[in-house]
Amino acid sequence: MTASRRQALGLAAAALVLASAPGALAADAALAKAVASESRPAADRARDGARHPVDSLTFWGLKPGQTVIEVSPGGGYWTEILAPYAAATKGRYIAGVADLANPKISDGARKGRADFEARFADAARYGKVEYVGFGATSGPLGAPGSADLVLTARNIHNWMWTPGMLPKVMKDFNAVLKPGGILAVEEHRADPKPMAADGRDGYVSEAAVISAAEAAGFRLAARSEINANPKDTKDHPFGVWTLPPVRRSAAPGAQPAPDFDRARYDAIGESDRMTLRFVKVR
Repeated sequence: MTASRRQALGLAAAALVLASAPGALAADAALAKAVASESRPAADRARDGARHPVDSLTFWGLKPGQTVIEVSPGGGYWTEILAPYAAATKGRYIAGVADLANPKISDGARKGRADFEARFADAARYGKVEYVGFGATSGPLGAPGSADLVLTARNIHNWMWTPGMLPKVMKDFNAVLKPGGILAVEEHRADPKPMAADGRDGYVSEAAVISAAEAAGFRLAARSEINANPKDTKDHPFGVWTLPPVRRSAAPGAQPAPDFDRARYDAIGESDRMTLRFVKVR
């Protein structure tokens, strides 16, 4: 079955499930429309078969009218869906991006934020995208208890490289969420292999993520295998970045190796990922 066919079936299944719940049909229509929009970059739509946007967002508990904070949105894969969805359902989408208040912020990070803001400046297409500084020394993500859902996708390994950062950001997430609010996590999964020190290969154990979240006042509410990939052997020469979409074939800064067996890793596809839903309990 092709990726596009699987995505179509996922959309149809989500519509059937949500249509059976009173008041849910409009929300499903808004999510389906956002995912199916041809205005999304072609490269993002091509990844839907690996990232399962409808199933993942439904599992995490996305609902109309919510205030959603996405932390470190990277290339904007989820922004392209969540911002139009928030606009259509009278919610709010807030991106946690490079912290301009940090005097040590790099020029590259500053430019990356400016480029991201310029990309999502079209209010007719994305609604009002809001921004908040995020980083190892940043302040609160918003007023205490003001957000319904915080999403972080493929970022936790990065925060493990800076001592003290992961506990700090988990506390920030907890503080900004309402009681019962949701922390949605997608992360490259090390299991069943042991996790490398500080997740340096990009893979993190589920136990490490759960422990960090629980220490900050979250409870694990559910796990899903939506984004599992049993073909991922997790022993790649350049860590998770050997796989699509990065497709690294040499160390950072080095020239790509011309004789690298690229097809072997492309056949694996995107990484095996945990998909977790946590709830704020204090």
